[in-house]
Amino acid sequence: MLKARFLGLSLAACLAAGSPAFAQTPAPARVRGAISSVDASELQVTTRSGDKVTLKLPADAVVTIIEPIAIDAIKPGSFIGTAARTQPDGTLRALEVQVFPESMRGVGEGHRPWDLGSDSTMTNGTVGTLEKLTDERTLTLDYKGGEKTVIVPAGVPIITYEPGSRAALVPGAHVIVTATRAPDETLTAIRLGVGKDGLVPPM
Repeated sequence: MLKARFLGLSLAACLAAGSPAFAQTPAPARVRGAISSVDASELQVTTRSGDKVTLKLPADAVVTIIEPIAIDAIKPGSFIGTAARTQPDGTLRALEVQVFPESMRGVGEGHRPWDLGSDSTMTNGTVGTLEKLTDERTLTLDYKGGEKTVIVPAGVPIITYEPGSRAALVPGAHVIVTATRAPDETLTAIRLGVGKDGLVPPM
């Protein structure tokens, strides 16, 4: 069900891409911070830099819970995502790793720029080879159209997802919000990841 909702959002975006209005719409924005207030239709987030950001909160916004998981959850065949920095030799050094549940396999598959610095990327794909070096992991990550070698250093946050509900949206909860931005700069939340038990989403 969770995967279907994510894919439904992607399908809706693809269908809208043929309209002139969509062509003028900026790429989705990401808001990271802690919820300062929330009601039935609006969410206010205090960002990590201290700014206050207000977002519309539609009834169909998707909420997921983000929780830590052991590094040994990364196995050959796992579908994962990683925000990473590109190293001089072309390999990726992970900043965090998301181990997706099977219900989310295929979500966001591919390699793209990310907004954690000018050289940061996000890559979602299937783990191929996996080498364990003490607490470090070196793996190949396969996705449609390519493959990357990823180094996962010791101590990098490893997280997974579980379905959530609006009940998780409470003041003080740490979130990463994917939102659309209207021409008047109004933000509307479409997906919200909420850290479990005070976890700060690392991506």
